[in-house]
Amino acid sequence: MNAKRLTTPKENVQQLQEKLGHAAKENKKRRFHALYDKVYRRDILWEAWRRVRANKGARRCRRSNPRGDREAREFVFIEECHRLLKDGEYHPAPVRRHYIPKKDGKQRPLGIPTVRDRVIQMATKLVIEPVFEMDFQEASFGFRPKRSAKGALERIRKACNRKGNWVVDVDIQGYFDSINQEKLMKLVAMRISDRRVLKLIRKWLSAGVMEEGSVRRADLGTPQGGVISPLLANIYLNYFDVLWERHGQGVGELTRYADDFVVVCKTKGCRSCLRPHSNDYGATGTDPTSDQNANRRAVDGRGRFRLPRHASPEDESGNVTRRVYYTTQQWLTRKAEERIRGVVKERLSPPCMRSKSMEEQVAWLNPKIQGWRNYYYTVYSQEKLAKLDWYILQRFTRWYAKKRQRKRWMSSFQEVKYMTKLHGLKTLL
Repeated sequence: MNAKRLTTPKENVQQLQEKLGHAAKENKKRRFHALYDKVYRRDILWEAWRRVRANKGARRCRRSNPRGDREAREFVFIEECHRLLKDGEYHPAPVRRHYIPKKDGKQRPLGIPTVRDRVIQMATKLVIEPVFEMDFQEASFGFRPKRSAKGALERIRKACNRKGNWVVDVDIQGYFDSINQEKLMKLVAMRISDRRVLKLIRKWLSAGVMEEGSVRRADLGTPQGGVISPLLANIYLNYFDVLWERHGQGVGELTRYADDFVVVCKTKGCRSCLRPHSNDYGATGTDPTSDQNANRRAVDGRGRFRLPRHASPEDESGNVTRRVYYTTQQWLTRKAEERIRGVVKERLSPPCMRSKSMEEQVAWLNPKIQGWRNYYYTVYSQEKLAKLDWYILQRFTRWYAKKRQRKRWMSSFQEVKYMTKLHGLKTLL
């Protein structure tokens, strides 16, 4: 008789999420009252630890220790998290404030929780996320399973093809720092009635921020950088999505990625219709830009893609037509191209980089090239990505010629092309 196969923590989490999601989908008004005991389950904590470690959020716990010693430390760490949660003795530490420079000269505040807080937040997220996923609207794409910015851009592109001639781009300034915590907890409590889970979330909201040695607590916002913060932000903004679904469908088609909104409208003037919904929602700092004509250009909020219209002899189904059919296409903006070129040039151009080997340069660039391809590749962007591949190879040739002290870099092109291929240099196409 065959022995029963033991399930892994990952499989246990998937089974639990499927059950919770199915129950939440069957009854949209159901409130879940027994979730806390699942948060401190050892298999849930192990899967949470695995995901935090995969996101490189546990560097302090990964030291140069033997494998057995490291596994023993991980076991003790998970058992400690289990005990603190079960006994009700868990108290989150204030998040450490760190600032990331933005391209416009401003700084983006980022909160860095401790490893223990990240793991426990991840465990809570694994348990409650399937419940709220059933309530989220189709217009929402940010920080959701199996959804991405490319999906949001594809939705915008199709909306433009459905006679969407005007585009409004909206950004909520300082959104994560301005969330009303009381309203957020009421929205969470509409689906979760487990007091211990609600108390756990309140602890994270009130943990405060450590900056320059002092702890500062606020009644607004969620710590940007926390594992559970994106889910809480989506819960808060889902109310706006529902309002738009009820009252804004006649105005235009909404697409939201986190705190960035894009509304595609058939007529000009839809910008004025956004403010009443924003006021009903309670959002502060909304900043709708002027209406952009989709016939000329439509750019995503971060300036990484262009969505221009071009004449095509084929319709959306690929059928050849006699009349001219204008279709919205999607490719990189000039700023995105310049950003990629700048990263490659900054790596290969300086004289100090000539001491590096070809293998080291390829190993450094490959993850970046793969990331650019994952984000920017579309059926319409192949020509621009091919030019960037040529630029990367050209920069490699210049770097190699200077490394070998050769005057004419083009004479080394074929040699460099062969060597980069031999070392496994990835391409954008």
